Amino acid sequence: MKLLQVVPAWVAVAAVAIDALKILLPTNRPLMPPRLPPHFPAHLPTGLPAQLASKTEPVQLTQSTLSTALLSAALILPGIRIASAEPMPEHALISLKYLKYQDSQPGLTRISVDAPSVSVLAPIAGEWSLEGTLTSDAVSGASPRYHTAISGASKMNDQRNAGDVTVTKYFPRGSLAMGVAYSTEHDYVSRAVSMLGDFSGEDKNTTWSLGFGVSKDKINPVNQIVVDEKKTTVNLLLGLTQILSTQDIGQFTLTYARGDGYFSDPYKTLDNRPRTRNQSTALVRWNHHFSGTEGTSRLSYRYYTDTYHIKAHTFTGEYLDRLGHGWTIVPSFRLYTQNAASFYFDPVYDKDYGAPFPPGYIFGGNQYLSADQRLSGFGAVTLGIKLIKQITPDWTADIKLETYEQRSNWQFFDKRGLALDPLRARSVQVGITRKW
Repeated sequence: MKLLQVVPAWVAVAAVAIDALKILLPTNRPLMPPRLPPHFPAHLPTGLPAQLASKTEPVQLTQSTLSTALLSAALILPGIRIASAEPMPEHALISLKYLKYQDSQPGLTRISVDAPSVSVLAPIAGEWSLEGTLTSDAVSGASPRYHTAISGASKMNDQRNAGDVTVTKYFPRGSLAMGVAYSTEHDYVSRAVSMLGDFSGEDKNTTWSLGFGVSKDKINPVNQIVVDEKKTTVNLLLGLTQILSTQDIGQFTLTYARGDGYFSDPYKTLDNRPRTRNQSTALVRWNHHFSGTEGTSRLSYRYYTDTYHIKAHTFTGEYLDRLGHGWTIVPSFRLYTQNAASFYFDPVYDKDYGAPFPPGYIFGGNQYLSADQRLSGFGAVTLGIKLIKQITPDWTADIKLETYEQRSNWQFFDKRGLALDPLRARSVQVGITRKW
């Protein structure tokens, strides 16, 4: 079953959409065609003071697309990485990661995911770099047919394999990255290409970024509700990064995506969505270095809107603190809220037909409808903590724990809609990186 349709919707806004708008992946490279979206990276441009140039991790490598989407806030759309200018890497890196994810609702253990991944980054000839990632996601559990209703028939197991490759050319005041990505599972195949250019001013205090990406998906659900359906998404990105002082850096990013094709969930009852979806986001980020403690805070706000009439707000924050003896700790939080899609219907059913038919349902009609919890109105809170250990100059290990909770009555700006069962999730990711 397509993963986008099983993992909770933390950002149904990006449908990437599910609310899983995925969210903050500590990587500055192109993402695979996300089904979920991504963990927002805290990238910094060239020319920064040394204390601001420190990142959440001693090294930056692309991580599993799933982990980006799993418990964080989505900042970018399929096929485009986040805006930032990065210097030419001095060393080659290889990183192994393993993610374990589990979500649940009252009385029900839902989706379990195991996702190992390997990433490699290699500088070439002093002005090029090559990066690649391979990921395999094993998904099992139960996904709701409508609202939060589960049946024995909804049990599933699936395996997704994905990979991406990015080639980057570095210039004295910028870079140009080109990437390709591919993922496959038994009922879904996705391909994507992307390009991102960065250009800095002469003093390297200001960096502009411009990105373009295209993803093409092919859908063949096992229930054969549709056959050889397709979806194409075109993404655009414009970003500005500005060094504000020796201790502050700000970034403003705009993204726009136009998707055409099959957006409905073939495994959910009464799910019929428009075949066009346009999505827009505005993201503001601010990083501040505290010279007294040598710590760095990273704050962001993202606004999202789309033609499903979903509007979403995401607030994220993290604090990087170097503890000494090679240890770094990074606590983080994320607050998310969205209103419901215009065609989402609450769990109130027709008095004659019963569940899952909404009042006044017309058989044979072509009205847009969805009882997908990810398109409902809700709020969500994610809390996380990451520990990083510099074992030797060449070896680094890390572990990250996150907890997520979603509730209908946590909507900040829209209190409409009936409460659905709360959804909770936990994830743990461990990794080790070798530099040479």
